Amino acid sequence: QVQLVESGGGLVQAGGSLRLSCAASGRTFDSYDMGWFRQAPGKEQEFVGRISGRGGSTSYADSVKGRFTISRDNGKNTGYLQMNSLKPEDTAVYYCAARVVGVTTYRYWGQGTQVTVSS
Repeated sequence: QVQLVESGGGLVQAGGSLRLSCAASGRTFDSYDMGWFRQAPGKEQEFVGRISGRGGSTSYADSVKGRFTISRDNGKNTGYLQMNSLKPEDTAVYYCAARVVGVTTYRYWGQGTQVTVSS
């Protein structure tokens, strides 16, 4: 069982930066891949990116590639989403999620944190 709590959301102007954190409970954090997703009002949930359990592999959606960076500190049981060059279209509720390494489905989800980018 993993519990996830996001933090770091807020209001930022276009071109600005934010860093989201995802704190996880449990003692085997590196056994879980971590993903980031977002959902804007009236839109479907969108994959943002993911990082492997030990942090050696990342992948990103084309819409954020080159602007967002996912990292993790397994010693602190925390994952991060660094968002730079933010655009109004990045406005959404951002969620972190975890899945056991080797499993396709993200089983554990945080409560979400709102990111609003003003133009």
